[in-house]
Amino acid sequence: MTTPTPRPNTPGAARVPLPGQHLPGAAGPGDLADPDKIRAEVRELLTELAERPAGGGVAGDESAGTDLARRAHILEQAHEVLVQALATVDKI
Repeated sequence: MTTPTPRPNTPGAARVPLPGQHLPGAAGPGDLADPDKIRAEVRELLTELAERPAGGGVAGDESAGTDLARRAHILEQAHEVLVQALATVDKI
């Protein structure tokens, strides 16, 4: 005799996590990605990216390195917005 295998819809059966559930801050089941909100957030970050600091930043100048670090941080923020949106979409 063999041991019966639980069916997927059986109460108490282990559930397989959905894609993106392992990500920190992943959206809850009722929290869907709003494309307009995501576009607005990314657009705001890219607008900030286009702005230049007061010094302008000349090659070899310390402010050029600061500007590069600021741009990298802004791009990381935009990337995180998109990753969170994709994690939400993966759950659908």
